[in-house]
Order: sequence, then structure tokens, then C-alpha cells
Amino acid sequence: MTTKGPAKDLVVLVADKNTEFALKGLLTRRTHALRIRPITFDVFVHIERDPGCLRRAPDFLRPHSTRYNHALVMFDRDGCGQEHKERVDLEQQVEEQLAQSGWDNRSAAVVLDPELEIWVWSDSPHVETTLGWSNRVPGLRSWLVNSGLLGESDVKPRDPKLAVEEALRVARKPRSSNLYQQLALSVGFESCSDAAFQKLKKLLNTWFPAVST
Repeated sequence: MTTKGPAKDLVVLVADKNTEFALKGLLTRRTHALRIRPITFDVFVHIERDPGCLRRAPDFLRPHSTRYNHALVMFDRDGCGQEHKERVDLEQQVEEQLAQSGWDNRSAAVVLDPELEIWVWSDSPHVETTLGWSNRVPGLRSWLVNSGLLGESDVKPRDPKLAVEEALRVARKPRSSNLYQQLALSVGFESCSDAAFQKLKKLLNTWFPAVST
């Protein structure tokens, strides 16, 4: 894809279509909730998925440094090939490389720990609806606990990706990237305390603050 004309606000490099669709939902329809102004952006999926985002983001994004004002790299810690490192260390590693490849202070990395599905799980009724669990007995949370996927006192499943896959399987609902966009469009995230999501919100607030009216 070639960007012509004035530079766009943001280019995002992600590891898979699920993250792409989730971000598109957030950045197109949830700008008010994110407290940012409307922005122009493009999202690219790296062919090498999480390891590609970790190791090759600077090479991928270098040609775009004059076409976009800011760059963001997002991938899962689980599957990146360097799971022994902490989330913040992986982010710093990528950010230092981006700074040396023409992006200076205009770029950042957000590593999902362990994976994107950690953002799916909230107490919003929209989660049950999107995953096909409306009006099912037992309810989704009870089923997760009974299945050993969620501790009784836990807020989120121990393996969030497996929990999504199993919930969809039981509900006989096919998994698709559209599900992640639907969740991004419908689930409230004001109370989301996930560190990676909080970093994403702060970055967007800093780069694209809402315009006062």
C-alpha cells in the first residue's frame, strides 16, 4: 500500500488479523471513549506474525517514516520467541530499534501479555453476546469456572486464548477476526486495568488529544 498526499497520523504493525480488526474498531468508532480526536491511520499485518513484529518492525516501518506522523507496533508476548523476557523489556527493545531507524520519539511498542485475548474478558454482557453465550445455562462465567478455565476468585481466565476458543466451540460459533472488532466496538473499557491497554490509551491520548469544543 502506498500512502499519497499529506502524512497520515498513524501506521500500526500488528501480528495477526484479530489484532488488526480490534484496532480498526477502536480507532474508527471508539475515539470518543478513548478521548482522542478522529485520526487517519493504516494497519499492516506482518507475515511473520509475533516474531516478525519483534525482530523486523524497524525494517518494515523504515520506508513509512515520512508517510506517517507516528508508528505503533503491537504483538503478543506469547509466541514472540522471547517469552523469557518481560513485557516492558520487549517493548523497550523494539522502541530502541525504531528510534534508530528514523522514527525518533514518534513510535512505540505495545506487547500484549500473554496475548490479545486478555482484552476480551470483562464483565460486560457484550462478551457473552459476541461469544454466543446469551441466555445459555450455565452462564459464561460459571461455565469457565466449572471447566477449570477460570479460578473462582479470578477476574480473567488463566489462558485467555484457550478460554475464547473453548467458549466458541461449545457455543458452536465460528471464530473470526470480526468477533474481535465486534468486541472492540461494544465492550466498555473504562475499567480495564491491563497494563498494555493502559499504555495504548496513554499513547493515543498523548499523540492525538481530543480537540476541545
